[in-house]
Amino acid sequence: MTTLQKSFAALADDTRLAIVEQLIAEGELPAGDLAPGAGISPPAISRHLKVLREAGLVQQRALGTRRLYSARPEGLRMIADWTNARRDFWQGSLDRLQTALMAEED
Repeated sequence: MTTLQKSFAALADDTRLAIVEQLIAEGELPAGDLAPGAGISPPAISRHLKVLREAGLVQQRALGTRRLYSARPEGLRMIADWTNARRDFWQGSLDRLQTALMAEED
């Protein structure tokens, strides 16, 4: 599986997507502060973080006995680059659809 595939697979899970969104919004956080109130056990959070680390979407930093997590811009940029590379295709498809719909109205 490529890194891009791992990234999409990791983000396909609602909990992992929420974790990445939280890290983007709030910055570096300890694992215990991630997804509070979601009813997720600390071992489950750890498993989700492992998947996100292996996909290159988050990074871990040790601060004494604490582990702090943050979103990894390089991993997120890869997804953005892939999406942007396909923007012309989608925009062209939407333009052709609009032209076809307008032609049907005439």
